[in-house]
Amino acid sequence: MVEINGELVQSHLPDPGRLRELLLPDAELYLRPVSDKIHRKTRFTTVMVYHKGQFISLVSTLPNRFVKESLKKDDLPMFRNYKLVKSEVTMGKHRFDFLLESPKGNPFYLEIKSVTYVENGIAQFPDAVTERGTRHALALAELVKQGNKAGILFVCQRRDGKLFKPMWKRDPQFGEALVQAYNCGVKVWCVTCAVTLKSITLLREIPVNLTV
Repeated sequence: MVEINGELVQSHLPDPGRLRELLLPDAELYLRPVSDKIHRKTRFTTVMVYHKGQFISLVSTLPNRFVKESLKKDDLPMFRNYKLVKSEVTMGKHRFDFLLESPKGNPFYLEIKSVTYVENGIAQFPDAVTERGTRHALALAELVKQGNKAGILFVCQRRDGKLFKPMWKRDPQFGEALVQAYNCGVKVWCVTCAVTLKSITLLREIPVNLTV
């Protein structure tokens, strides 16, 4: 429920997380109106929050679009000279975000995760239990065991993250799956982004710490 010019309206929130530290009373939200031609219960979509002097994206699918464009432009340092082969690629019972081709011509399976939670400079994921995320991490581990290359890229949709860690207290199963995947050879990265009302751009890669 969002107040617009004194009127309360329902707005769709395209983020499955809890967001309790962001969606506080009197939070400044940015909404996108929905066309009357589209049949939907809510007439608005909540896309952003202005929190402690910065814009934070609340669209969990935006990192996929950001990564796709960055891959095309060769802007991501960890994927320099990689080619984007396909989006939404299916392997067995699982579907991963991207299939890439390494500079040596080898396939690389990439999964993207959206991060909005940062506390004391530590970016954390997930802020709600994610069985799907756990399955993805374990499935990527199996792919690597079979001789493939794979990775998970956490995209922090805000600029203040300085270190990434799994949110162990919220979803220890995901944390364990991520550590297991990493130990099998799955690459794990995290980047922070500069978010404005018109754009999301790469800021920097930050260190990853998988210890409890």
